[in-house]
Amino acid sequence: MKVKNVTVHGLLYHIDCDLDISTSPLTFVYSPNGFGKTTLLKALVYSMKGDIEELEKLPFDRIDIGFTDDLVLIVEKREDVSIRIRKNEIEYPVDSEELKELFKITYISPDRQTVVKPDGCLTPAVNVYADELRDIIKSAVENNSLVVPKKECFTEMSDGDMVSLFRDLKARLDYIKGAGLEPDMPYSLRFPPTHSDISKKRREYAELAYGLEEYIERTYGLSESIVVSQDIMNKMFIGKTLLINENSNLIFRLDSGADLPLDALSSGERNILIILYRLLFQTPEGSTVVIDEPENSLHIGWQQKLGDIFLDIARLRNLQFIVATHSPQIIHDKWDMSRELRDLHAENPEAGRYCE
Repeated sequence: MKVKNVTVHGLLYHIDCDLDISTSPLTFVYSPNGFGKTTLLKALVYSMKGDIEELEKLPFDRIDIGFTDDLVLIVEKREDVSIRIRKNEIEYPVDSEELKELFKITYISPDRQTVVKPDGCLTPAVNVYADELRDIIKSAVENNSLVVPKKECFTEMSDGDMVSLFRDLKARLDYIKGAGLEPDMPYSLRFPPTHSDISKKRREYAELAYGLEEYIERTYGLSESIVVSQDIMNKMFIGKTLLINENSNLIFRLDSGADLPLDALSSGERNILIILYRLLFQTPEGSTVVIDEPENSLHIGWQQKLGDIFLDIARLRNLQFIVATHSPQIIHDKWDMSRELRDLHAENPEAGRYCE
């Protein structure tokens, strides 16, 4: 379910605006400074999350969020915050738990370079995310055993079909190995097997196929995230290569052979690293992703590449991006995917291609 349009009444308590979302997976939102882009985005995010506490802090009167299945989420602020859903002309109240079941939303704020740890301390985000990723990869490396089926499986397949199945399994495993992960394979079975191997040990190979399919299902997404993030960063970053070492640590190796500490990355490099981590390792498939000012600390050349990166990741993970920006370089050649926020009651509603 994707966001189709957003209407806000009383944005900053004096602006009414209507935002039509692009039919593509990516929508850029721009407006003059002080218009209320960030407030609108936060109202969208906290409404879909049902975060009453945060909604109470925002200066707006009402927001209506329309979705592609004709469902409308309505948040109204009077004495209290009320959250309702309208579907087929019928309105009914919803609570936060129901909204968590309905919507998947990720918000990447402009203040993404630091995160607040449980003890309340501000910590560089790249260090926190590198530690998280190390633990995720380490767990995947250690939990590489193949499960044994509890009942008969693949017994109806012919030897030829099983040979084809194992070829497909090998191709997917080769991709996973590219991310540094691989299953604990039985030494007694040749892989991939021939017709003769399967006819001699059909039960063992049927169990192996089952175990490999289960392993691939639980590790493919992580492997894909690792491979895609390495591919993007190794194309963008100059003079350094992103690697995962034998201890599952994220490292950047300079062309000279020396390793570069994460703290030594430039602000722009850290920004890219943080955005990619949030998108590829923390955002569930099918989510709406709201990003505010992705251009922070980025060179013009990198800004111009972000739109295509977002579109590639959107197609890969079925994501919808709503991106607020002050930079025309971010929009670049995608003005058909851009939307200007304007006051519906302004005397001069002429649209202009500008970002401030």
